[in-house]
Amino acid sequence: MTSDHENQTKTKNKGTRELIDCQIRAVEGKERTFRLSFSSEEPYERWFGPEILDHSDGAVDLTRLNEIGVLLYNHNRDAVIGKIERAWIENGRGEAEVTFDTDEDAEKIFKKVQGGTLKGVSVGYLVESWEEVMPNKKSADGKYTGPCSIARKWAPYEISIVSVPADPTVGVGRSAEGGVDTAMYETLKRQLQYNNNISQGGTKNE
Repeated sequence: MTSDHENQTKTKNKGTRELIDCQIRAVEGKERTFRLSFSSEEPYERWFGPEILDHSDGAVDLTRLNEIGVLLYNHNRDAVIGKIERAWIENGRGEAEVTFDTDEDAEKIFKKVQGGTLKGVSVGYLVESWEEVMPNKKSADGKYTGPCSIARKWAPYEISIVSVPADPTVGVGRSAEGGVDTAMYETLKRQLQYNNNISQGGTKNE
């Protein structure tokens, strides 16, 4: 029989998140191919607290995306709308080139992306290893201040075009907890700015 702790661990290790500042750009010379960002190190509120996806060397396993990766619509495994040509990490972000299929269902989404109606991108991923940072403590690399959970080893397994714009105040598990209030979101934004100051060599008082 599976314990509550085991269930919570499984739930924590599997996540989806939308990229708030994603840009989908057409690739020159390839009519149905676009370049997009699918992940970043921006803190994301999940049911257990702020989560950060590490993008340093060796942290992200892109094997699945590069070998059998598909592009989905709204995380629906039955709604395959294209393929992932290649995925890579660049400047602390997950980047990919995707090509839309030519069937009727894919064509509808392709036209909406091409026309700028659909702009949202989301990624599904599994986490293998965490670093838990306690309140007011520094992460091992000194980049972040707790409380937060940092995914030090993780693997994206699908990329989706999503119809609902990303809401930075909610995340996986929102149905159980209802979301994050404004005060918590403002705290997260301040924490992100503080973390950025640290990573750029600044200080808390800047």
